[in-house]
Amino acid sequence: MQIIPIRDLKDTNAISQKCHESAEPVFITKNGYGDMVIMSMETYQRTMARTELYRLLSEGKADIDAGRAADGETAMQEILEGIRHVPLQDH
Repeated sequence: MQIIPIRDLKDTNAISQKCHESAEPVFITKNGYGDMVIMSMETYQRTMARTELYRLLSEGKADIDAGRAADGETAMQEILEGIRHVPLQDH
């Protein structure tokens, strides 16, 4: 983890390099307190993808807990039953 004072933001090339080299956010302080976070686009995209994955996993867990999910074998049987009842169309 890198922490730098806000006055160091004047050297934007150095900040950019730090963000890309560390692949982690760079924390900016102002008067000794946390003020901002800067990160590369790659780190941002990876963070957002991870956040979305956690959200989807949480939704799935809630569905399981509420009984709105089936195991793989049961789900496959339901899909196959649905396919068997679909009339074939002549072309």
